Amino acid sequence: MKEELIARIIQVLQINMRWMTWNLFLAFIPLVLSVWLFRMRRGGTWLWWLGFLVFYAFLPNAPYLLTDVIHLIDDIRTIQSVWMITLVLIPLYLLVILGGFEAYVISLINWGYYLHRIGKSQWIWRVELITHFLCAVGVYWGRFLRFNSWDFITQPDALLTKGVEEILGKQPLVIIAITFVVLAGLYWIMKRVTLGLSKPGSRIGIKSESTNSNTPNI
Repeated sequence: MKEELIARIIQVLQINMRWMTWNLFLAFIPLVLSVWLFRMRRGGTWLWWLGFLVFYAFLPNAPYLLTDVIHLIDDIRTIQSVWMITLVLIPLYLLVILGGFEAYVISLINWGYYLHRIGKSQWIWRVELITHFLCAVGVYWGRFLRFNSWDFITQPDALLTKGVEEILGKQPLVIIAITFVVLAGLYWIMKRVTLGLSKPGSRIGIKSESTNSNTPNI
């Protein structure tokens, strides 16, 4: 019985590691781009704008990991062991999901740092809200319509026709609205935790904020 349970857990983990690794890889693409765009470069060049477009195309992949909790439900039904679910599955899912969302948080913090650096601090909260909405749409496209970030290049017609047509329905709008609220709420919490724990000398350049959360210290 124990051998059968262990074999089943190993099988589940092997299957999960494939999509978890891939999804985390996609989630960290915008994080790397945010460091390059907003910490190391100055805007204005065609290469910067190209990187900026790629950044926004891939950014929904980071919060998309929140929806992967649906796989946890299937895995719980498969394993049916309270101890294994508590000690193995749930910590693994939390690590992956929080890792992806933290990539989202740091990416937007870097974006805000850039806006502050160019004297546009008043736009930070507006840009954050717009980004949450765009990512909510992107998460819906990815989860329900199965679009990928590179579909902007490979099948832009389908993305613009089917994608726009689908989100105009009542149910998609409700899902997108709920996703927007979840993203905005979690981001608000995680941003303050991240900035509170970060150190001035960190590699990603995050620094603690002053009393105004929209204006990072530089």
